[in-house]
Amino acid sequence: MTSRAAEAGWVEPSPARVRAVRNRLREVYSIPRAQPHGDALAELVLTVLSQSTNDRNRDVAYFGLRQRFLDWEAVRDAPVEDVELAIRPGGISKVKSARIVAILEAVTTSGPVAGELDLAWLAGVSVPEAQAYLCSLPGVGRKTAACVLLFAFGMHDIPVDTHVSRVGTRLGLFRPKASFTEMHDAMLAFTPRGAELELHLNMLRHGRRTCSARRPLCDDCALARICPSAGTFD
Repeated sequence: MTSRAAEAGWVEPSPARVRAVRNRLREVYSIPRAQPHGDALAELVLTVLSQSTNDRNRDVAYFGLRQRFLDWEAVRDAPVEDVELAIRPGGISKVKSARIVAILEAVTTSGPVAGELDLAWLAGVSVPEAQAYLCSLPGVGRKTAACVLLFAFGMHDIPVDTHVSRVGTRLGLFRPKASFTEMHDAMLAFTPRGAELELHLNMLRHGRRTCSARRPLCDDCALARICPSAGTFD
């Protein structure tokens, strides 16, 4: 189902509008709390494993990987087939295993200390510099980079997945037909510092529970009164 909301007349959201969306989501989902865990490599691998699967399968695949291998150096140096076997429950294991090994190899050779498999140094550089480095790794895009920077270090970056993209576009926060790169830039521009985790997780939750792709529950939506797309779905 697609919204009939037109692109014509779209304007960038004002701080007041962003605040209204944030407050209404907060009323429904509260304010999520999570301290940055500091393990950027773990977050990077976990995010790769999350691609095209659900949270349960992702977690099973990650647990299998950590059980089978002593550390990330062991994953890097293992035959790709062994990595694939460990993460098979997560789906698309052939592609993901090759990507994980390639990423770990690239981190080893491209970091500030040659031969060291470590991403802790990212916490000490600017967000643009950290984004650029992460996006230079094999198969890593803005969403994956944002997950690492936000969840591992609490830096000012915000992942835009399919749920956040859908909810934000329907609410008029993003320009219709905007690319994911543009949406990431927009999220950074309009999200107050300190609200990154809250806005990301609450928009994601809303996309999963209410603002679904095929049958959004507009009649039961707490944001319907401020949503230009409410009730416009065929």
